[in-house]
Amino acid sequence: MKILIIINDAPYGTEKAYNALRLAMTIPKEKPDSEVTVFLLADAVGCAIPNQITAQGYYNIERMLKSVLNKGGKAKCCGTCLDARGLASVHLIEGTEKSTMQELTQLTINADKVITF
Repeated sequence: MKILIIINDAPYGTEKAYNALRLAMTIPKEKPDSEVTVFLLADAVGCAIPNQITAQGYYNIERMLKSVLNKGGKAKCCGTCLDARGLASVHLIEGTEKSTMQELTQLTINADKVITF
């Protein structure tokens, strides 16, 4: 099963990215043959910036995204969204790819389930 999770919200300030990544981390445990792709749009592209420092005991989106990648998931960032935020030349978390609206369109068409946060 191909599952596409689209995140539109900033990594911190709300718990949308946190909950989306919790789901992305849990799906492979429940259904090991699933393919999970996380697509970061708008302020969610900030989820892919490395070296995040969070308060002790507070969730860290970078670690969560890396966990998704380490379990075979994919992470894509909207290139236009990165550009609009001045992040085009910023190094992203290893394994995260800069992407396009055309690729998001194909991922959506090919997905068995699309979930948005």
